[in-house]
Amino acid sequence: MKKKWQAFILITILALFATACGSDDSASNADESNKEAETMTVTHQLGETKVEKNPETVVVFDYGVLDSLDKLGVEVTGLPKQSLPGYLEKYNDDKYLDAGGLKEPDFEAINEMAPDLIIISGRQQDSYEEFSEIAPTIFMGLDTTKYMDSYKENAKLLGEIFGKESEVETEVAKVEEAIAGLNEKAASNGKNGLIILANEGNISAYGSGSRFGLLHDVFGVKPVDENIEVSTHGQNISFEYLVEKDPDYLFIVDRGSVVEGGKSSATSIVENKLVENTKAVKNDNVVYLNADYWYLSGGGLTSVAEMVKEVEAALK
Repeated sequence: MKKKWQAFILITILALFATACGSDDSASNADESNKEAETMTVTHQLGETKVEKNPETVVVFDYGVLDSLDKLGVEVTGLPKQSLPGYLEKYNDDKYLDAGGLKEPDFEAINEMAPDLIIISGRQQDSYEEFSEIAPTIFMGLDTTKYMDSYKENAKLLGEIFGKESEVETEVAKVEEAIAGLNEKAASNGKNGLIILANEGNISAYGSGSRFGLLHDVFGVKPVDENIEVSTHGQNISFEYLVEKDPDYLFIVDRGSVVEGGKSSATSIVENKLVENTKAVKNDNVVYLNADYWYLSGGGLTSVAEMVKEVEAALK
């Protein structure tokens, strides 16, 4: 009888052990399933990348993306600290690691950060393979030929990766509402405008479909010239061109104010004797746009909202 009880107890213990192991296996399988569900495949301009959702160690090489992550309250580990936009100055703090230059990444430093995700854009695209050898890398450049579509796609993607979908929807809706109001104001104003980049004594004009073309394509300001060459660096123009086109509004992006030690390169434009006679100058409609937003960090949740405000405030 004693042996029977011993056998019964042994069988019971083995059964309980098997059940526990089964539970552990189920839990393990569930954990693996959850882990798998926490990844996503991102299709971008340079390929497809499997990305872990809510990555903890993130390196960002695009200031527009940094702007959006800052707005969403997402922390980053590393970034290029060269020419940081003034409103993102907090990222100069030592708690954020320097990832090198926008065009010359420090791959050794990035590798030491052991990132879970690297986000790049146009200036780094030739180094995509080298980035990808370190960590999952996605390209999030801004397509200025379809500015708002690209802006919203990038914002939506960030929302999906970092679990901020509702926050992104809210911010994008605010911007779209503000743009609708700006379009109404631009239409009722009825005046034309020209946007130029001042760069080391040279000036370039930008029209529809260009880097700063959203002034016309999205914000609704009538272009003074419908035939401006579409290119990354704009169409080189002269002071005589400004006099000939004689825009009602002259919008200026001063590159020198945010690079080269912050030395302005735009003052000479309005001080030029020829330009003094244009309608924009005579009617005090020369608008110096914030180059942090327009030149350094375009396409961000904050920068686009601020761009709308600047143009809206300029139109009389």
